[in-house]
Amino acid sequence: MWEPYKKGFKAYLQLERSLSDNSISAYLADMDKFTAYLQTEGLQKNPADIALKDLQGFIKWVAELGMTQASQARIISGIRAFYKYSILEDIVKADPTTLLEAPKLKRTLPDVLSFDEIEGVISSIDVSTPEGSRNKAILETMYSCGLRVSETVNLKLSQLYLDVGFVRVIGKGNKERLVPIGSSAIKYILIYKNNIRVHTPVQSGEEDILFLNRRGKRLTRVMIFLIIKDLAKKAGINKNISPHTFRHSFATHLVEGGADLRAVQEMLGHESITTTEIYTHLDREFLRKTLQQFHPAFQ
Repeated sequence: MWEPYKKGFKAYLQLERSLSDNSISAYLADMDKFTAYLQTEGLQKNPADIALKDLQGFIKWVAELGMTQASQARIISGIRAFYKYSILEDIVKADPTTLLEAPKLKRTLPDVLSFDEIEGVISSIDVSTPEGSRNKAILETMYSCGLRVSETVNLKLSQLYLDVGFVRVIGKGNKERLVPIGSSAIKYILIYKNNIRVHTPVQSGEEDILFLNRRGKRLTRVMIFLIIKDLAKKAGINKNISPHTFRHSFATHLVEGGADLRAVQEMLGHESITTTEIYTHLDREFLRKTLQQFHPAFQ
């Protein structure tokens, strides 16, 4: 009964919202959970028949399955997106999600690496191998530009303007931004591009992708995750590190250095300044620790 609506919702997410495949899959999985709940409860209802109490029952059901508050909040945003689409398409007259409350989430501060720790991770790469040379270029680029992992794996040769020190990045929702790139990252991209990549047999459709695996295909996000985990271990860093750590560290180091928050927002490609403001909290923590360490009144 819900399949045609889900198909239409998928098309809306692709065409109107320009979301990534991962975001679309997540939204559709949320809808699958909701229809599974309706089936379990024996509720033969179409989207227009759903009331607030049905949605509240669903969220209770999801919580009882052991889903975290973060997962519950994400599911609610998926259901809200579906009803926004349903209103636009005249499938429903009223939005039952209007009064649906999401669980209050604490904003957790991510682990951040110091500049020395970043240097430690990057210098633990064995650049005598083709993969090592590529990985050095990848991590230098991620830290220099504050890229998301998805932006890194999809970075194209045609998006590099290294002669003027910029990279054109396609971010969330296909939004483009120009990001400055540092001389160290430029140096290692050129070493990789001119000495390693030229000897890689490139698969059809991947000709413009900058970073390739041995088989000439773009890297997966999981591959980058594994590379970083392995290097952190080699560098003796015990923090919980992921590709996003490089992005967080890039932003934190900028804010610590006194960068304008709007400029940081622009470089990170954040739609809202409130997302960027998390780094001011990290910065305050840094200031507090600095005072404790160096101010005589805190000794």
